[in-house]
Amino acid sequence: MSNIIFQIDGGIGKSVMATAVCEAIKKQYPNDTLIIITGYPEVFLCNPHVDKCLNHANMQYFYKDYIEGKDVKAFLHNPYLESGFIMRNEHLLKTWCEMFNIEYNDEQPKIYLTDREVNFYSKQFTSDKPIFALQTNGGGGNQPIKYSWARDIPNTIAEEVIKEYSKEYNILHIRREDQIGFQNTIPVQADFRALVVLIKLSKKRLFMDSFAQHTAKALDLPSVVLWIANTPTQFGYESNTNILAKEENAVPELRHSIFTKYNIGGDLLEFPYNSEDDIFDVNEVLEALKTI
Repeated sequence: MSNIIFQIDGGIGKSVMATAVCEAIKKQYPNDTLIIITGYPEVFLCNPHVDKCLNHANMQYFYKDYIEGKDVKAFLHNPYLESGFIMRNEHLLKTWCEMFNIEYNDEQPKIYLTDREVNFYSKQFTSDKPIFALQTNGGGGNQPIKYSWARDIPNTIAEEVIKEYSKEYNILHIRREDQIGFQNTIPVQADFRALVVLIKLSKKRLFMDSFAQHTAKALDLPSVVLWIANTPTQFGYESNTNILAKEENAVPELRHSIFTKYNIGGDLLEFPYNSEDDIFDVNEVLEALKTI
């Protein structure tokens, strides 16, 4: 019997994706102890495939408790530096598993909520109309550029969607206080487990490539997801309606590109369009939302 130490670096969306890798690991090593190291242990609460979850910020006595005198399998590497990811040949989950010699059988992210959590957090989101869950912006806090053209939903697209649906739905906008806000929406800042319940309660969902679209997949809820620099073949799910950015119409300056073409933070020099209005067709987005 071994301790399997699985370290997950990056944002909360990557930890949500990692729940699929956890399931694949435990299928291959059912009798071993799976120990997760992450910045977001709340993602793994109640997960039957995880035996122990530790925060990066609280690793005292880790060697003594989990490595010294133990048989250990260390799964610590970053899949973003693997050939399959850099060449955009396959989904990140497949790359991640193969990197550790884990058989991947199309395991998907899963989040496990208790009934008590659902009942408690649902009271925060009582609504006289159906809930439309919206996430327009991603990334970590304190970003110098609040809008990333490479990842975020352009303001004009968000405004048209809000105009179309704000009378029929209460649009709950998942965002931090430092992120862009919109009129006729209800801003939501809450802990992760509460946001999971919000997404579970929603009747329509429009997201970009960030944690909300992974969370919706973990709940088996189809969503409309907009893609610019990243692709759904690497980070997305076939159950969603994935809308790709239109063909680029300007020449980007790529002097800062290393292992990916574009910096997901939205490097100003790399912008490959004449304007934000050229990225998506708003009518395509509105039509897609009718189908979910």
